[in-house]
Amino acid sequence: MKPLLGIHHVTAMTSSAEKIYHFFTYILGIRLVKKTINQDDIQTYHLFFADDEGHAGTDMTFFDFPGSSKAIRGTNEIAKTGFRVPSDQAIHYWKKRFEKLNVKHHSPIMLFNRLTLEFIDFDDQVYVLFSDQNNIGLPSGKPWKKGPIPDEYAITGLGPIFFRVNQRELMDIVLTEKLTFKRIDQEGSNYLYQTGDGGNGASVIVMDQPGLPLSRQGYGGVHHVAFGVNDDQDIFDWMKHLSEFRAPHSGFVDRFYFHSLYTRLYPGILFEFATMGPGFIDDEESYETLGETLALPPRFRNERAYIESLVRPIDTRRSHLKLTKEYMED
Repeated sequence: MKPLLGIHHVTAMTSSAEKIYHFFTYILGIRLVKKTINQDDIQTYHLFFADDEGHAGTDMTFFDFPGSSKAIRGTNEIAKTGFRVPSDQAIHYWKKRFEKLNVKHHSPIMLFNRLTLEFIDFDDQVYVLFSDQNNIGLPSGKPWKKGPIPDEYAITGLGPIFFRVNQRELMDIVLTEKLTFKRIDQEGSNYLYQTGDGGNGASVIVMDQPGLPLSRQGYGGVHHVAFGVNDDQDIFDWMKHLSEFRAPHSGFVDRFYFHSLYTRLYPGILFEFATMGPGFIDDEESYETLGETLALPPRFRNERAYIESLVRPIDTRRSHLKLTKEYMED
């Protein structure tokens, strides 16, 4: 199989589409590039946050399932989502920002020769900033030009994704024999794997923690992680590959913004393969107004009035605002 290109996106669950929009837009400075629906549950919002132009490999997305319960953290889960920032100096900027805005966070630490900073949102969703200062590998995305974060400190894409597992040997087989990752390094109970060009944007970190209870999905937890492939032919190749060792999979799925394939190769963790295009700039929204309207893939557009009656309005207009770049004073 061709090596997977790296992290394509991460999809998580939130208790509030409104709150996650505010948190990502005005605290993290990550651009909302698409406000749409969960294509398998049309009463549920699906929000896509990404870099300035909505490039694959930079987006974290959220469902807000009505009536869902809070995630129970434990083993066999996607435990933390990594984000990339340009430098160690940027890590220190974010520590000051989190202190000022009362965002829960830990002290910066070194992990696999990268300076990192863990922080937590209002749902207890866990994220880790990774400095790209010592990074070599897959390029990152672009800072949001009109966002509140100075470009030199801005979050530009996804970093390593953390899997917390109770069967590390099985996960090692999944990553190295079934997928296209290579084990690169170990620090204590953390194991670093990379695919493709490697680096922060093409890495996962396996946390070997067998003594914990099993996790349960809900808001504040991650739903699935997607790895990038070039095109539809790669999707079909992966379908054949999965079928050869009788792994269950979804078959080809057209998400309009990209094409996908889903599979479960390890208990509790859903993997997706997703194409790098077509992307989020389409016939419904221009670059200037990404994420400001309720966007619908073509197969749902005849149902717009009905769908709009199901989902509550959320004001995500920002193109008329002039956000000031926020520097943190010492």
